[in-house]
Amino acid sequence: MVFSVILFYFYAKQMRLDLFLKSSRLIQRRTLAQEYCDAGLISVNGTAAKSSKDIQAGDEIVIKRRNRTTAIRVNLIPESKQVAKSNAAELYEIVGDEIQPEADRLP
Repeated sequence: MVFSVILFYFYAKQMRLDLFLKSSRLIQRRTLAQEYCDAGLISVNGTAAKSSKDIQAGDEIVIKRRNRTTAIRVNLIPESKQVAKSNAAELYEIVGDEIQPEADRLP
């Protein structure tokens, strides 16, 4: 109980989508996350999302890459933009990860 109260204290309630993708290390750079959003390759809760969309714990994010579609569920929103590499994986859990066959790949 005390541990969860301490965790809640250190984490904010919402964050921009592009900042979350960068700090969780799902996408390497914020500008790249913005480009993914502009291209319509990222959706939040089933709808295409802009990079400025505020996300919160419990949201489901789907990232479409060249041959892979990854679905994650947000567990925690960090209070700051900087997150240690060892703690980045705690921010989300992978719900689904599909690799598309060669013929169905995005261009």
